[in-house]
Amino acid sequence: MGSDSGLLASVNGGRSWTQEAPTLIRGAAFAVAFSPDGGIALCAAPDGIYRNADRIWRRSDAPMGVTPGRGIVFGEAPGRVYLLGRDRLFSSNDGGTHFARVPSDADGLETLAILRGPSETLFAVAHGSLLVSRDGGQGWRERQVTGTAATVDTVIADPAVAGRVWVAAANQLHVSSDGGVSWQAIGNLLPESRTVVRGIAADPAATTLVVTTHRGTYRSTDAGARWALEEGNLPVHLEAGPLARDPGDPRILYVVYSLIPYPEVWRSALDGSNLLARVDPMSLIGGLALLLLLLLSGMLLVALLVRRRRDIPGAAQ
Repeated sequence: MGSDSGLLASVNGGRSWTQEAPTLIRGAAFAVAFSPDGGIALCAAPDGIYRNADRIWRRSDAPMGVTPGRGIVFGEAPGRVYLLGRDRLFSSNDGGTHFARVPSDADGLETLAILRGPSETLFAVAHGSLLVSRDGGQGWRERQVTGTAATVDTVIADPAVAGRVWVAAANQLHVSSDGGVSWQAIGNLLPESRTVVRGIAADPAATTLVVTTHRGTYRSTDAGARWALEEGNLPVHLEAGPLARDPGDPRILYVVYSLIPYPEVWRSALDGSNLLARVDPMSLIGGLALLLLLLLSGMLLVALLVRRRRDIPGAAQ
């Protein structure tokens, strides 16, 4: 799991976490992925791409512009990896050891997804439009989502159903069962307007739906006819970001929440600064002044109590 302070690892299904390669991988990690066979892990950190094979982390050979990375997906061919950098696409044919920029005129890419079969198809969102590529990202064509002309939030390739792709636009989910050729709106709108959807998961029948948004996690058990904000033991009014499915059991979902809005973390990574840079000097001075005031008040209170105790007749000296 990528965090704003590095890469975290769990070997017990997320019940506990440890810092992974803390002396090597520093800063906000936005993109993390495992190869289909689980033998390779890749992580995009602010200063480079890192690869884990045989339980050893090494820095990948990658050109400028590859960091910070937005997403990593493994292709259909063995060793094929696609990495979405700031706004451009990069690829590797050796399992992430070396990366090169994919020659393409497409820019402003924000989200990356892949269908590996029956033929490899890449999906991306750029400037609010859905793009599709069938030649490894070299050529892209805009694909209209039937039933909406709104800005697309995200695109998700369903790992549980072959050929199924999801998109979210203007509080509405849309699904394609033929690899993005045709689309169908699903259910009703999400309860609150201008909700930014970041993750989508569904059961094979598309009856139970789960979406992560900047308002939290919503769930529907009637194909989107009614949506409920999941609370209970989940954080309330916090941003929900990545939504991952367990490769061994697609019914198990992992959701990451953030105290700091994702756009702020992303801007800090682009600027090459850390999150402390968001604190201006006047705020630091004000905080220091408050601490000094509290310390002085405590000292005066102690002195006053000691003086009163001395003024009480018969008080122990």
